[in-house]
Amino acid sequence: MDKAVVAVLFGGRSSEHSISSATAGGVLHAIDRDRFDVIPIGITRDGAFVLEDDDPDKFALHPEHLPEVVDNGTRIIWPDSALSRELKVADATGIRSLGDVDVVFPILHGRFGEDGTVQGFLELLDLPYVGAGLLMSAIGMDKHTTKSILKSAGVPVVPWVTVTRRGLDRDRELWGRRIRSLGLPVFVKPARAGSSVGVSKVSEWGELDAALETAFAEDGTVLVEQAVAGREIECGVLAGRGGDAPRVSVAGEIVISGREFYDFDAKYLGAPGIDLVCPAALAPGELAEMQRIAARAFEAVGGEGLSRVDFFYTGTEFFVNEVNTMPGFTPISMFPTCWIASGMTYPDLITELIDLARER
Repeated sequence: MDKAVVAVLFGGRSSEHSISSATAGGVLHAIDRDRFDVIPIGITRDGAFVLEDDDPDKFALHPEHLPEVVDNGTRIIWPDSALSRELKVADATGIRSLGDVDVVFPILHGRFGEDGTVQGFLELLDLPYVGAGLLMSAIGMDKHTTKSILKSAGVPVVPWVTVTRRGLDRDRELWGRRIRSLGLPVFVKPARAGSSVGVSKVSEWGELDAALETAFAEDGTVLVEQAVAGREIECGVLAGRGGDAPRVSVAGEIVISGREFYDFDAKYLGAPGIDLVCPAALAPGELAEMQRIAARAFEAVGGEGLSRVDFFYTGTEFFVNEVNTMPGFTPISMFPTCWIASGMTYPDLITELIDLARER
């Protein structure tokens, strides 16, 4: 049987460039080479599409060196119409064909990739791709829109206030009152960023202005969320085959022992103070309730491809914190860990995502 050709797309212009590159390293290492041929395409921080090395170790994540897509002088030439799936590459020697691509795997985190921009580009070319579609990607990227849709669908979410820099400048006293109505502590985060970039915990109101500035450095819209005392629980969701219901993994738990919250260093660099437990210790009824809410949240925002659904669990209620439409695939990421604990292998998970894309 001929192998399917998968173009793995990673890097990008967002602040999560290095995490995307590390995720790609994990996928390049684990993808089933008996079933798939791979074309690795990196996007530099300036937005150039380059032909990258098919070398997972090049994109390993180390605290002293975050992986990066650098401009090597090559340029990917995408199909010139929806009638073709041929990729080409231009370099110093000229232009050559890379052959037809069957599916694109956009392992992009943050803006300019996870937000519907690349998804729309691929739809213009009629190229199948892994993950959420344009609308679901755009919804999932914007925390305010996600929470608003989940709330309207009856999915429990944490109380929040959304503020823009312009609104804050117009009437700081008004927005200050609205924010303070949430009580302390609160979390301040950019509306359209991930991986805890720009996120701060505010335990005293004197810390609020600095936290807002940190978040506004990433986005012109910022969320201030009421902190919830409870456990941090996450799970993976996969779209069902042939119109079937979504599939939800077992739960994983983030146990915070020596840090303020699950920040960038803990997520990706293995910094101390955080323990990842999978499967989490939940009673059968608790697990079933979490899975029910996760599936409901997934379908509410579009129900395509995959997502990681993050919860706060108070012991009596699950609050959805986030629906991440392209979660990390690094060796310590929770999404693959939860599916492996549910009985899938890492290569099988990647194959399933590609097969879902081709089926769609």
